[in-house]
Amino acid sequence: MRAVPTPSERALWQALSGRRLGVQFRRQVVIGRYIVDFFASAAQLVIEVDGGWHARRARADARRDRQLAQLGLTVLRLPAALVLGNLPDSLWQV
Repeated sequence: MRAVPTPSERALWQALSGRRLGVQFRRQVVIGRYIVDFFASAAQLVIEVDGGWHARRARADARRDRQLAQLGLTVLRLPAALVLGNLPDSLWQV
């Protein structure tokens, strides 16, 4: 997954990398039994970019979010269409 990010993941990574938002993010981080799209350990923040197939996975994603929250993490889910169509608005949510 790291070698071939989706277009939305690539766009968001360009905006997050290099401490552009004042905190260091890493991509494709293993946390417990999950691989998260982006993680800022200093902020205990997970960012997931959700494409169309996540609509069919709402229950599984909610369970995953609860389990990550039990570890003290905040999970922010951004729709891929928002990231691609309006990256500044996506970053505002971060």
